[in-house]
Amino acid sequence: MNRIFGTNKARPKPSLTDAIASTDSRMGGIEVKIKKLDNELATYKAQLAKLRDGPGKTAVQQRALRTLKQKRMYEGQMNQLQQQTFNMEQASMTTENLKNTMATVDAMRIANKEMKKQYKGIDIDKIESIHYDMEDLIEQANEIQESLGRSYYVADEVDEADLEAELDALGLDDELVGENETPSYLQDSTALPDFVDAAPVEEETAKEPTAEVAR
Repeated sequence: MNRIFGTNKARPKPSLTDAIASTDSRMGGIEVKIKKLDNELATYKAQLAKLRDGPGKTAVQQRALRTLKQKRMYEGQMNQLQQQTFNMEQASMTTENLKNTMATVDAMRIANKEMKKQYKGIDIDKIESIHYDMEDLIEQANEIQESLGRSYYVADEVDEADLEAELDALGLDDELVGENETPSYLQDSTALPDFVDAAPVEEETAKEPTAEVAR
């Protein structure tokens, strides 16, 4: 049935890429023809160089002129096709650039919508409040560390004048002590005095009995 009545489907229109490919193919065929004509002209040129003036040389000249005209015609077509190809390539590049531009614009539009959605869930005041809370927590942590590092056996405030007086007193004691003697605050309280030469004699526990009573 389709062979008799045909189909209603329209053929897709060729794109710029298809048109450029078709034009390049035509240009390739014309180049082959031009090269063939160049070879013929070279042959005619060689024949004319050998022939003398006369009907034979004239006939060769006529064939050479016809070949040269064909070459000029093909070269004109080649120039036109080259210009058409250039124009189509420019249009294709412009179209691609526009597509890329539209894709970039669409991507930016989508990104803009996403950013707006994200920023709607952000509250600057809440962020500032969190920042202040963090500062308070850090300050409390520092206070805790200072409290834990406090000394319980040393007074917080010491009179420097009292310390200096105590140091001066220690210095005076050292001046009174000889070179080989030990300062009083370093001596053992249980040690014996230096002037004792021998250990003390223990007292007699019981007195001897007196003379026997006369019988």
